[in-house]
Amino acid sequence: EIAVIVREGLRRMNENQEDIFYYLTAYNENYAMPNMPEGVEEGILRGLYLLKKGPEIKKGQKAQLVSCGSILRHALAAQQLLADNYNISADVWSAPSFQQLRKDALEVEHWNLHNPDKSPRKAHVTEVFEKTTGPVIAATDYMRSLPDMVSRWIPNPYFSLGTDGFGMSDTREGLRRHFQVDAESIVYATLYQLFKAGQVNAKTLTKAKVELGLADRAAFAHAI
Repeated sequence: EIAVIVREGLRRMNENQEDIFYYLTAYNENYAMPNMPEGVEEGILRGLYLLKKGPEIKKGQKAQLVSCGSILRHALAAQQLLADNYNISADVWSAPSFQQLRKDALEVEHWNLHNPDKSPRKAHVTEVFEKTTGPVIAATDYMRSLPDMVSRWIPNPYFSLGTDGFGMSDTREGLRRHFQVDAESIVYATLYQLFKAGQVNAKTLTKAKVELGLADRAAFAHAI
């Protein structure tokens, strides 16, 4: 993603001499990056693309997981847990820029507002998810207000996870469990959204909370 964005920035600023600037937010956590799927360069630049399609599961439920940065690995782990343990096929989407998605959506909204006599345009994030099935769960290690920036343009039921609240001088694993943005928390949030849609029963949800090690989460958060 960084390589694609830097290359595009150099092309526009140096080759095209556009009066713009680019910025990147990088992490200080070392981990192996997943391979870039073919043909996703445009999606990277527009702020959203399909990183890994969910497995084919007969008579299973569908969901859409959106993430970015370090938490993207947890979305991929959640995808595996959902398939292996709960018969749910979840597609994983990478969102390099929620800000870019919002900018595009606002521009489309403005164009539609002033061109009522023409066929309405659609925001990129709308075009992407109107072709999908199941709730969209967005998980990042930013505040929830970041993924919520695009919520009104997503046609599916939408739920976000983020690190709202005070920081913690603890391990990354403990912090992510505390703020419920780790793989297990993403799985539970997905199951809960399917429960709200009547596609998962309460017994499965209660059992999953124990299996995922989240049953004592409320007590842990209160103690913090």
